[in-house]
Amino acid sequence: MAKLWQKNYTLDSMMEHFTVRRDYINDEELVLSDLIGSAAQAKGLKKIGILTQKEAEDLLSGLEEIAVLRMKGDFPITLSDEDCHTAIEGYLTRRFGDAGKKIHTGRSRNDQVQTALRIYMREAALRLSSAVLGAASSLIQLAESNKDVPMPGRTHMQIAMPSSVALWALSFAEELLEETGMMMNLYHVLDQSPLGSAASYGVTLPLDRAYTASLMGFRKVQNNVLYANNSRGKFEAFFLDQAEYIALTLSKLAQDLMIFTLPEFGYFSLPRELCTGSSIMPQKKNPDGLELARSRTAIIGSCSSRVKSIIKALPSGYNRDFQDTKEPLIEGYRTTEELVLIMAEMIDKLEVHPDALKKACVPELYATDRVMEKVLSGGNFRDSYRNVGLNLDAVEAEDPVEAIGKRTSIGTTGNLGMDGDREWLSSLSEKVAGEEDRLRKVYQALVPSVSAVVL
Repeated sequence: MAKLWQKNYTLDSMMEHFTVRRDYINDEELVLSDLIGSAAQAKGLKKIGILTQKEAEDLLSGLEEIAVLRMKGDFPITLSDEDCHTAIEGYLTRRFGDAGKKIHTGRSRNDQVQTALRIYMREAALRLSSAVLGAASSLIQLAESNKDVPMPGRTHMQIAMPSSVALWALSFAEELLEETGMMMNLYHVLDQSPLGSAASYGVTLPLDRAYTASLMGFRKVQNNVLYANNSRGKFEAFFLDQAEYIALTLSKLAQDLMIFTLPEFGYFSLPRELCTGSSIMPQKKNPDGLELARSRTAIIGSCSSRVKSIIKALPSGYNRDFQDTKEPLIEGYRTTEELVLIMAEMIDKLEVHPDALKKACVPELYATDRVMEKVLSGGNFRDSYRNVGLNLDAVEAEDPVEAIGKRTSIGTTGNLGMDGDREWLSSLSEKVAGEEDRLRKVYQALVPSVSAVVL
């Protein structure tokens, strides 16, 4: 098919490569999302009399055909197409003639792309939330299985105070639960339809934007048509920022695991199948996955920075610069999802060594406990602190299991609040599953084959 903007000249081949670049490859990710938007567009045009009943039915059947082809890998997008949107319209035009030529009526490629991206990000937020909840669940299970296993707490990387494997694991679980809640809050920001805003200023047709929004399962219309355009890139940055927060949590977890699985520590062991080897040293089992977790976090952060750098000085209205926000969005999302899944598997297969952990609870770990004992016996904190600090040799070890049980304030080793964490996990899981089920039903009504694969 000719380009959607085709004029009476042929575009220079170097300019074609420069303007399209990898966009047609990135759009492989957006085909199914665009089909949902295009199905709603067809029904919207039928509602206002632009399409006949027969034309709308033909277009909807064609969109279903494309979905089936796409899932078989038989719907190619080429450089000459520029993107999936041209490829889809081209297919519909070849199949249904004038009806295919009508589907773009009242729609700019701008709001078409925006709508597909909004659908894509909405689903990505749910899939990522589900994966993060899986990782949080693994950490809660690790805590439950090692509830009474002591562990040295550290500050500045030095021995600090008595802690436990459960406290350590739940610290990451609660952080991931918090970040899932933030992602679901963002999901509700993403859940608004830009379709009908056209090239930023609407059109003179009586488009029913609320109708098409409801067809796609959006809870609201993004009201101002210029804002709908100006939010492009901004919403992608919102998503990538939240993805980066998740990655930062997992990067810290990875760093801890690298330290605590060192032979010099021996607190934990990673399974062999999650370690790689050395090309020269036959004895090596390297935690490359954990090291790459750190670097992938940097990649995710760079994706967010790329988007914000692209949009930071753009004037109002559509600008082609927006095209270059697609690749970092897709890369950042896919990288985060992969990171979450591999870290969850690391936790599931982590081996804990209670004897090594107990042995690491050396006398100095209890120095602060001795200060608290003096305070409870009537001493003031500052003098008690000084007395213990000047007589560290007199600090003796105690039973580390008893030591962690003495801490009974909310959230400490003797009062972990795991029931609350499980309830938190369950509540978030229900919300995510509820939204996934809602969208599957929406997609089933528009393009049935899409509902079977996207969520």
